[in-house]
Amino acid sequence: MFVPAFIGIAMVVRRTLVLAGVIGSRNPPGMAKGSPAFDTEFGTHSLLTLIHILPGALFMILGPLQFMPGIRARHLHLHRLGGRIYIASGYIIGISALIMSFVLSPIGGIDQAAATILFSLLFLLSLSKAWWHIAHHEIALHREWMIRAFSIGLAIGTIRPIVVLFFAFSGLPPQVFFGTAFWLGFTLHVLAAEVWINYTRVSFSFSQE
Repeated sequence: MFVPAFIGIAMVVRRTLVLAGVIGSRNPPGMAKGSPAFDTEFGTHSLLTLIHILPGALFMILGPLQFMPGIRARHLHLHRLGGRIYIASGYIIGISALIMSFVLSPIGGIDQAAATILFSLLFLLSLSKAWWHIAHHEIALHREWMIRAFSIGLAIGTIRPIVVLFFAFSGLPPQVFFGTAFWLGFTLHVLAAEVWINYTRVSFSFSQE
């Protein structure tokens, strides 16, 4: 949980610094000569990019705190406030990701855009279900949908290492494997969330009694 979150935060910091002109953008090995800089699309739509990534950093920071029983038990007010900010940030991330799928030209083309659209919708559905269940005081179901939402949101921190592995070992241009990396990262996180939910469902139910 913490490693993908840390990677996600690092990605936000890097892209923000690139957009601010503090550091330059370099193409990784494997990009065709003459290709535009890796961050060109994000720079062209810098406001939309910032609207997407800054709440993303907040989401990555608050997410792990939402699942720490000690914080929930000792600081329930802060846990609830953090949960509201977390869900609000999630909605901004999900909606902006959908918009970016149609406005930006993704490196992986239609394959990457399709993965982003599908899992953004699933992410927004998970957030909505989590909100619905907590509003109806259904704590166990709220927890399950929060796990699903957080796992999907964390996937971007796993997609980046997958992309690095493709760069290192596949010899393929990023236009070929970026879509595959997105499908792999998101799918692994969805499966991991379901495994964890089923593994901890009984113990969590007992802890609430």
